[in-house]
Amino acid sequence: MSAIVLKNADEIVLMRQSGKLLAQVFEMLEDVVKPGVSTLEINDRAEEYIVSELKSRPASKGQYGFKFALNTSVNEVVCHGIPDQTRKLNSTDIINVDITLEKDGFIADSSTTFVLPNASRAAQKLVKTTYKAMWAGIKQVRPGARLGDVGAAIQQVAETAGYSIVKDYCGHGIGRDMHEGPSVMHFGKKGTGILLKEGMTFTIEPMVNAGTELTVTKEDGWTVETLDRKLSAQWEHTVLVTSDGYEVLTLRPDERIPG
Repeated sequence: MSAIVLKNADEIVLMRQSGKLLAQVFEMLEDVVKPGVSTLEINDRAEEYIVSELKSRPASKGQYGFKFALNTSVNEVVCHGIPDQTRKLNSTDIINVDITLEKDGFIADSSTTFVLPNASRAAQKLVKTTYKAMWAGIKQVRPGARLGDVGAAIQQVAETAGYSIVKDYCGHGIGRDMHEGPSVMHFGKKGTGILLKEGMTFTIEPMVNAGTELTVTKEDGWTVETLDRKLSAQWEHTVLVTSDGYEVLTLRPDERIPG
């Protein structure tokens, strides 16, 4: 992972642009992600929209040899799920869709866990708690805070609810490169870690498991699942450290910052 890159005013304008466009992709997908749709169809619809409508680039495609525009992680898949024509969504599924978008040289990264209509109450609770945990971490962001403050807040929400935090994967700095410094852990101790400074841009993307935190990577070399095959959920936003707090660059048009 490269060094931490503080963004100047012009670069922040471009980061905002990429984030806003990416938020529109998720808004479009609200009508796409439904029972009977394959995960490859979700990928194809998103890629067409990004390229044709938004005149942008799906930054994940070709990165590290990955062939798709996004990741689709269903149920026990923690992250890096591969779109597949044969994997059609069931009404009881939850699915995380993770997308990166590049416009004018700058990249935004975000994910949403969609809850299908007949998902269990346990699945719904896991997804809601993960979202709450992400926001608990985001709200720690400000100049002078430390990354350990972010991780500790996320960990407290997840573990208080009886869940576990995946420690094998983390958030990351982002800008001209998809993966810049720093690494953003979703667990930690308050008052520790890298000092946050105005102009930093990074993702906060906790993966929360219903059972063990342990994971296993499938033979395809990409797909990461829970070791016990229990459910996993994830949410992600790209965040900017401002002069007095934070700005969520990938905030959805209909999304409100929790009180």
